[in-house]
Amino acid sequence: QVQLVESGGGLVQPGGSLRLSCTASGTIFSILFMGWYRQAPGKERELVAGISSSGTDYAESVRGRFTISRDNAGNTVYLQMASLKSEDTAVYVCKAILKRANGPTNWQYWGQGTQVTVSS
Repeated sequence: QVQLVESGGGLVQPGGSLRLSCTASGTIFSILFMGWYRQAPGKERELVAGISSSGTDYAESVRGRFTISRDNAGNTVYLQMASLKSEDTAVYVCKAILKRANGPTNWQYWGQGTQVTVSS
């Protein structure tokens, strides 16, 4: 089975930095997409940043402040967050779209989420 495990969340002051990581493990043939979504009370879930063979994509609210990357093996995605604002407070959830075998079926997996709180 495939599992996504996130880490790196916590409490940080406005203007601070934080790095999140998400590692996919299990039976994986290839990973087509990995990204970070965030969920905050009263707001729609939004894609914060994603990375695939097409490149990277960012929400307008974080562009220039956040950077998404993958390690050499491709199973871990990072989200480097800088110049954090109180508006960034949310549960950050990792998502992966992958193939478990060399065939036509794509599978979607979600992590459990990690809390990021930006407050003074």
